[in-house]
Amino acid sequence: MLRSANELKGYGLLAKDGEIGRCKDFLFDDEFWTVRYMVADTRKWLPGRKVLISPIVLCRPDWGSGRFPVELTRERIKNQPALDEDAPVSRQYERRYHRHYGWPMYWGGVEAWGAFMYPERLLTVKSPEGEPKADEDPDSHHLRSVAEVTDYVVENGNEKLGRVSDFIVEDGTWAIRYLVVDTGNWLTGRKVLASPTWIESVSWKDQQVSMWLTREEIKDSPPYDPAAPINRKTEEFLYDYYGRPAYWKDREAVHTASR
Repeated sequence: MLRSANELKGYGLLAKDGEIGRCKDFLFDDEFWTVRYMVADTRKWLPGRKVLISPIVLCRPDWGSGRFPVELTRERIKNQPALDEDAPVSRQYERRYHRHYGWPMYWGGVEAWGAFMYPERLLTVKSPEGEPKADEDPDSHHLRSVAEVTDYVVENGNEKLGRVSDFIVEDGTWAIRYLVVDTGNWLTGRKVLASPTWIESVSWKDQQVSMWLTREEIKDSPPYDPAAPINRKTEEFLYDYYGRPAYWKDREAVHTASR
């Protein structure tokens, strides 16, 4: 199932023993384009702290009530390594965070979650012994905020195509499957979907995303309707239009080969 990140913001977070706050933002890595943490707004409970919830323990939401069950207790969340509200999340902090919960690190494998496609599978792996290591190369790893990247300019090197207005996330894997591009004034009221795999480069400093798309392609592309669900038929039509290889075909091929 594919869901809008904007839609999920504001959802309540329910630990095993009570409410802890609401979903405020998401942090994703700029290599796999996968959500690594939900940022919880816990100001009424833990003011002044940035509280992270990993998809490892995020259960399927109750869409009716707008709540995410979290497979942790309030006490365990409260005792996670403290992080100031405005502080960046370094690789060293991530190691301490995972160490606190007894989880292995999610990086170091060929899949988005180490050796796995789904984050909860990490619960089946024993956490390594010993103290967390220092960052070998702090510039090689970056977590990006969905809220921060929203409104980045999307262009193709020659022309402005629009701005990022939302992210479409696949529940289960927590992969960002699409950026929602608002085409702005040149195609008023039109939004389109673009896969992160179609990105040529990102200038985080200039807040700009360069994509392998043209205005002509976008003009005639399938429009995105936030009120309509994104199903496989919708995705097939989109990928057929752009003539790009579909991400699920590789997944199906791996699954078939493993039988």
